[in-house]
Amino acid sequence: MSNMNDSIKQRTFDAIVIGSGISGGWAAKELTEKGLKTLVLERGRNVRHLKDYPTTNMMPWEFPHRGEVPLETTRENPVVSRCYAFKEDAMHFFVKDKEHPYVQDQPFDWIRGYQVGGKSLLWARQTQRWSDFDFEGPARDGFAVDWPIRYSDLAPWYSHVEKFAGISGDKDGLPNLPDGEFLPAVGLNDVEKYFKASVAKNYKDRHVIYGRCAHITQPQQIHLDQGRVQCQNRTLCQRGCPFGGYFSSNSSTLPWAEKTGNLTLRPDSVVQEIIFDDKKNKATGVRVIDAHTKEVVEYYAAIIFVNAGALNTNLLLLNSTSQRFPNGLGNDSGVLGKYVAFHNYRTHINAVCNDFKDVRDEGRRPTSAYLPRFRNVYKQETDFLRGYAAGFGAYRSSYHNTDGFGLQLKEQLSQKQMGPWYVGSHMMGETIPKASNGVSLDSTQKDEWGMPLLKINIGYDDNDEKMIKDYQEQMTEMFTKAGFTDIKVVDTKQAPGLDIHEMGGVRMGRDPKTSMLNKWNQLHACSNVFVTDGACMTSTSTQNPSLTYMALTARAVDYAVGQLKKKEI
Repeated sequence: MSNMNDSIKQRTFDAIVIGSGISGGWAAKELTEKGLKTLVLERGRNVRHLKDYPTTNMMPWEFPHRGEVPLETTRENPVVSRCYAFKEDAMHFFVKDKEHPYVQDQPFDWIRGYQVGGKSLLWARQTQRWSDFDFEGPARDGFAVDWPIRYSDLAPWYSHVEKFAGISGDKDGLPNLPDGEFLPAVGLNDVEKYFKASVAKNYKDRHVIYGRCAHITQPQQIHLDQGRVQCQNRTLCQRGCPFGGYFSSNSSTLPWAEKTGNLTLRPDSVVQEIIFDDKKNKATGVRVIDAHTKEVVEYYAAIIFVNAGALNTNLLLLNSTSQRFPNGLGNDSGVLGKYVAFHNYRTHINAVCNDFKDVRDEGRRPTSAYLPRFRNVYKQETDFLRGYAAGFGAYRSSYHNTDGFGLQLKEQLSQKQMGPWYVGSHMMGETIPKASNGVSLDSTQKDEWGMPLLKINIGYDDNDEKMIKDYQEQMTEMFTKAGFTDIKVVDTKQAPGLDIHEMGGVRMGRDPKTSMLNKWNQLHACSNVFVTDGACMTSTSTQNPSLTYMALTARAVDYAVGQLKKKEI
């Protein structure tokens, strides 16, 4: 019996964090800094900063297929191979289709990264704050439940995470896109500056800015203390950055947590369920399956943070049943798994700029220009709800003259010829959370670890189609006024999911009857469990969501630790 008690003691922590991606890494950092012995559980393999980036310094000719994915691999992975970053240099960071199947009631491309650091190794690093136009949107427009927080609640936590992560950007003074704690921006190129001026000249309510991004352009002491240095503009970010120039859990929050001496990291740990004690009326721990041996182990803690990634967090809570919660942990409202939304990336536009022929585009940048949402900001002005943001970029093409042969050909191939400037924009539209868009557990099919397969039933609606049409019309107009030519509008018809911005299913709200979480990201019905990844989102806004996950996580940890010290949870 004493051995059993010793074993339980060794498996008991102050806090457990499920998932080691962007939000899980922040939960680990904040909890350990506050003195809590914290266990971080990651279902995938361990990836250590510097040591486990096998392709980071490889030259193009060192790849067997020069960076391309072999046809056989593409055929075996019809979903993940559609992702723009699934190339030979980074495909080892992606979940392969056959290894982790799921059920598509409607086509949905679920892109995942199962390893320590999760998708923080792969994200596009865009970091735009939300504003009250986003937090107040559902209450104003009636398309979702009211957010229980406003911008003022999150603003100091945005600053908290921005200073640590390292965000480059300009102070733009826009009410619909609040400024933050910025390092110097890399800046726009000449054609992007020209388009910015053209938009400012022709529209009062539209602005082109440098997209804020999580890249260190001027290291501060807090970044040097993390062992991170300035971004080298290699644009090989998806391989893992040996400089720590961009923010990831691997280079930043997890090593920081480890230095406190309060972190225990356990990779290869598939969390099967959160254990709820009916007598104590709270969660007491988690049941974990070893990814390789299939051994089942239980771990215990006073508080639990669920950061498994939006859809996997839904899966885990749905699978965490008990006498008190037969339909999933905390699911008194019946909304668990429902009202999932995403960002609509289905359309883009390209054109040619025939000016600036005396200007070359030299060097590389981690991001480009960004147009914050301008539709339905102050009032409803279109036949669709909400709006869209847009990316914008310009680059100058080049080519080599391959005419002739012999010495003439050699000389021509050694001289790069400059072609025209190309410009392009993509849409990032806000989709409307609906009860019909959601996830559930398959009743018969299970994965290798005995977990039910996730069924995904998420699709576009009429609001999305109207928004796509408006984006195409408005961007065509803006491109035309700027004098761009050869304008081509594309609707890719891609399934939802390639945005990799799925959100919701465990949404925050004021009313326990219509939501899962309160204003502190705390389950209404199980006060010692917190959800701060994409699953918690009530609506999606038009901004990239990761910065908001970080801020919500830091805020929730601060509250949870305070409540724990007061013995309120």
